[in-house]
Amino acid sequence: MGRAAAWDLGRQPGVEAVRIIDHDRDGLAEAEHEVSRLLSAVTGSDHPARVEAETFDLNDSDRLVRLLHGFDVALSAADYRFNEALTRAAIEAKVHLCDLGGNIQVVDRQLALDELAQRRGVTVIPDCGLAPGMAGLLAARAVERLDQASVVRMRVGGLPAHPKPPLGYKLVFSARGLVNEYLEPTEALRDGEIVRLASLTELEFLEFPPPFGRLEAFNTSGGASTLPRTLRAKVRDLDYKTIRYPGHCAIFSGLHALGLLSEERVNGVNPRELTEALLVRALSDDDTDVVLMRVSAEGTREGEPARIVYELVDQHEPETGHSAMARCTSYAAAAVAYMLGVGAIERRGVLPGELCVPLEEFLGAVRARGLDVIERWETP
Repeated sequence: MGRAAAWDLGRQPGVEAVRIIDHDRDGLAEAEHEVSRLLSAVTGSDHPARVEAETFDLNDSDRLVRLLHGFDVALSAADYRFNEALTRAAIEAKVHLCDLGGNIQVVDRQLALDELAQRRGVTVIPDCGLAPGMAGLLAARAVERLDQASVVRMRVGGLPAHPKPPLGYKLVFSARGLVNEYLEPTEALRDGEIVRLASLTELEFLEFPPPFGRLEAFNTSGGASTLPRTLRAKVRDLDYKTIRYPGHCAIFSGLHALGLLSEERVNGVNPRELTEALLVRALSDDDTDVVLMRVSAEGTREGEPARIVYELVDQHEPETGHSAMARCTSYAAAAVAYMLGVGAIERRGVLPGELCVPLEEFLGAVRARGLDVIERWETP
């Protein structure tokens, strides 16, 4: 995700330097070479952006301010557990920050630093990837397009292009992040009230154009981010579900019921760590991936019932080597980071994206990056 974001930022007008940070020296050198090569191929050798690399362990929180000092914007593609410390460091260093997020408890701790960020003239926007991120911003845009909104649905999934039974899945981001989505509860709106729902529940089926056909979707954590709170006054019902090929939810519900997603040790073994290691071994292959997204809002427009839908089907890009998940996650976050850098986002503080990102401009930015988000109107 970080490599794709670095490449995207490096090709934007006015960007002078992009520095990539990682604790893995070999991986960092590979990333620096890859981003430099892609930038040269796309923009020509006279592109002004420098690609730099620095080895750093984010566990060294005492030195984070020095790490960020001198830059205009930082984008965290690291594990969400680092984002609170990165937020504090960004505020002290007076550097704008956005991150890929994924855990609402961490986001709450970031939001608690809002007043401090305002005083320092800094903007921090958590949860700026795909879901949470782009899906939520499009949901807010959909509500904005209606005269009155009542129901918002967000359905998003990263899937293998050629599914293999029985899981019909491949890892498109970290195994720990995947398991976290299946363990933590999700927040939703039901009849205007915020409720917490168990993940791996409320299974439903939906259709996408061929070759995908009938798919399933179910509750998972994190994807709705702060929307149930920020849209509560405008929307009666709102929820987020993850899309998978049929059968996936039942399998992981079984693993959960057996305790294989738990961190409570059994005979000296951490079941979650073992399961994640097995997922990495079994679900890492050379198949390409796709991202499916459908975000809809239902209400009234000019006195008539109306539904607006934003839909995206994205695939692996051979020219850059970026997976569909990397494209949709990283380009969305990079779009927000770039908007911060050029002053298109004016509010200061630690803020949900739907309260500070110009939504129409964001939609134009992701489309300009090759993410073909289709907008259509329907009659409910």
